Amino acid sequence: MPVHAPVRPRNDPAQYDDLADVWWDRRGRLAMLHWIAASRAALIPVPVRPGALLVDVGCGGGLLAPHVGRLGYRHLGIDLSVPALRRAAEHGVSPVRADAARLPLAAASADVVVAGELLEHVPDLPPVLAELARVLRPGGTLVLDTIAATRYARLISITLGERIPGGPPPRLHDPRLFVDRDRLRADCARLGIPLRLTGLRLSVRGYLGWLAGRPGAGRMTPARSTAGLFQGVGVKAGPAAPEESP
Repeated sequence: MPVHAPVRPRNDPAQYDDLADVWWDRRGRLAMLHWIAASRAALIPVPVRPGALLVDVGCGGGLLAPHVGRLGYRHLGIDLSVPALRRAAEHGVSPVRADAARLPLAAASADVVVAGELLEHVPDLPPVLAELARVLRPGGTLVLDTIAATRYARLISITLGERIPGGPPPRLHDPRLFVDRDRLRADCARLGIPLRLTGLRLSVRGYLGWLAGRPGAGRMTPARSTAGLFQGVGVKAGPAAPEESP
């Protein structure tokens, strides 16, 4: 974070403007987001048709871009932060400034919708979930990761997380917005997307290697519990989009 960055309220979106220069600094304050992005990418299916579209809602600086590029999707990034979108564009993301609750996309236009580290920043979650479902094709995949509404999550994400190198910058999260897992599953089920949740945690060995300066050492690893950071993946009800001839 810049030395003279202002102290902002918790969950102020302007913090991401302040952090624009460190999105791709793998030794910086957003380092852990690179590790979470790699775990998120592992949930994205191989595209079933040429020109398949992946919509990355809350794309930030585009940390998912290297993974999406290898898979072969067209990568559309949605975010509110103009400086972050500029960084994303430098890495091959097609940037669009928009609110997650009002996506400027046609219904059923996306083969995959990703909402990584987004939902815990949203004051009114149901309209955002409705938009994610609206733009997703029947048979398409929703991938997300977020923070559970638990005391444990507050401990690891704020009390401890904001104090360790590579952890979330101070005041980035507001624990009052952490996500109720049962409500999330119920809301997505009503939208035709049954979610499977899995836990995610920091790899201690990987983190120690990162602290020691080993390239590529930092990573996340599956966790038995979803009470802290967790991932979700679900397929929208309905027939999958047919494969198109090249």
